Amino acid sequence: MGGLESNSNSNLSLFIGPEDGSQELRRTGDPADHGPRYIPPWTTPYVIGVGGSSGSGKTSVAAKIISSINTPWTVLISLDNFYKPLTQEQREQAFQNNFDFDEPDSIDLDLAYECIRSLKEGKKTSIPLYSFVHHNRVPGKSVTIYGSSVIVVEGIYALHDKRLLDLMDLKVFVDVDLDVCLARRLSRDIISRGRELDGCIQQWEKFVKPNAEKYVNPSMKNADVIIPSMGNNAVATQTVINHIKSRLQVKSRKHLQELRNLGHTKELKPLSEMGNVHQLEHTSQVVALKTILLDKYTPRDDFVFYFDRIASILISRALDDMPLHPQKQITTPTGIKVTAPSVHFDKVASINIVRSGDCFMRSLKKAVPGMAMGKLLIQSDSNTGEPQLHCEFLPPGLENYEQVLLADAQIISGAAVIMAIQVLLDHGVPLSKIKVLVYLATEIGIRRIVNAFSGSVTIHAGEIVATEALGTHHCKWARKRFVDSQYFGCD
Repeated sequence: MGGLESNSNSNLSLFIGPEDGSQELRRTGDPADHGPRYIPPWTTPYVIGVGGSSGSGKTSVAAKIISSINTPWTVLISLDNFYKPLTQEQREQAFQNNFDFDEPDSIDLDLAYECIRSLKEGKKTSIPLYSFVHHNRVPGKSVTIYGSSVIVVEGIYALHDKRLLDLMDLKVFVDVDLDVCLARRLSRDIISRGRELDGCIQQWEKFVKPNAEKYVNPSMKNADVIIPSMGNNAVATQTVINHIKSRLQVKSRKHLQELRNLGHTKELKPLSEMGNVHQLEHTSQVVALKTILLDKYTPRDDFVFYFDRIASILISRALDDMPLHPQKQITTPTGIKVTAPSVHFDKVASINIVRSGDCFMRSLKKAVPGMAMGKLLIQSDSNTGEPQLHCEFLPPGLENYEQVLLADAQIISGAAVIMAIQVLLDHGVPLSKIKVLVYLATEIGIRRIVNAFSGSVTIHAGEIVATEALGTHHCKWARKRFVDSQYFGCD
């Protein structure tokens, strides 16, 4: 049941049990100005329902599934968190073991459905926290979740409500004899929750067992898979796990193929004709800086100095078209008061993709001191190559800024930037306010980014290596991520 946290692997799996407010996962919001063509993986999570009687071992089965599939960003949600708030009279009855917590109406299934539906749609949701000690929700506390690859919904009525069933891709029922459930429940309530034996037995006989027979056990007919008691379920559980793994592998391959397809269109319009893709003009200064930065024998101190220089140029170009506000009154050096155009630099924020985007950090701080900054950590899965969002730290109220600069020193496939833009969209930042800053990019990566968002994303690049040039011996360096390694001395 609730109150346990599953950290059986290192992949940010989270069991949202009662009184567990220590962790927060990601993802929120609605698409902004233009409908993106890219569908991020967290908008199509795989939802698993695990039901069964109280004390049947549902949580143990769910935890076993999560640890075995070893998939990042798996969220285990306990329906125990959705118990309805009690009145003072009801709480007094609960303390006397005389309140029925085991009938369907005791759980706010409407709220549970709304929360899980929001996650299914890739939106942000907040899960309430429930205290079995105080028999009430924890005031002012909740767990915020921003999407997930896999969602496991566990509870006695996980398979009871048709609306929840319609959201699930797989429905599992843990079938255990009620006498075994009673033994497990007594052990849990007496040891973990400090209850008295007589009260526990009274509650079992009066509420738990009758409701299990009337409501919970009949929900077994809604299950795709029925798992027997914990002592004999190894084969059944492994079969379920193998099925889930195969479905997730198909989903991952489909996502990667969608990313690859974004780089190809029937008509390849030259990047120079795309009004939203801006490459620095090949002035003598820009060409010289490129030569210095590509020279493997350039000392690191020089590399940092000249990268900061070209980064400052890119940032300056990106800020050139900031909206002007004409109502600022100033006093000139001669003492005359005039109204002059101004720019709200305090309304500019930057988001760096760790670690590559951090190369822009010093130049960003010099361009706009006090700029609000955030970070996104996006890495590719070592087995599938699928880009994955590990964590995000975004300034509050990001959607209210006039410009959001998304920095990445080097773009090869474009997958990380695509995911980063989608995260910003999900957090309410309009696409028109997002500007990508990149020093070195491949043409295929730029095309994927542009195509993913229907050509509506603005990109400022120092150098874009053409697709045909990537196959030549002289431009193979463009496929190797080296800028951030050289900048931070991590070769």
